[in-house]
Amino acid sequence: MVIGYTTGVYDLFHIGHLNLLKNAKGLCDKLIVGVTVDELVQYKNKRAVIPFEERLEIVRSIKYVDAAIPQEDIDKFAAWEKLKFDILFVGDDWYQSERWREMESKFQSVGVKVVYFPYTKGTSSTLINQTLIRLREEVK
Repeated sequence: MVIGYTTGVYDLFHIGHLNLLKNAKGLCDKLIVGVTVDELVQYKNKRAVIPFEERLEIVRSIKYVDAAIPQEDIDKFAAWEKLKFDILFVGDDWYQSERWREMESKFQSVGVKVVYFPYTKGTSSTLINQTLIRLREEVK
């Protein structure tokens, strides 16, 4: 059995999130998804619009997801030590970054494949949030 793992905030769930989960599930038998807890979202100086428990339940309800768990630490290798997944799915914004070259090397040493998925162009939670703010300001 091939176990896949990915993480995300999954705030303002959109088609890009769904595409990532669908594509990931197509490459593994069991897909485990780490949903970022509210406290960890703050490390990016951001705040989730949807509370953690609701985001977790949304992701848990997606048919491509076999298990949704809290992501309380940014360290993906620590997650591997607990879950022993075979494939890690990551957004391509990390591809070839210094941090991820080191991470790939670390994962390669334990036989974990890192697969990068492209972001859905024109769709992001940040963009949706900015659009909502602009729309609300126009109504005033």
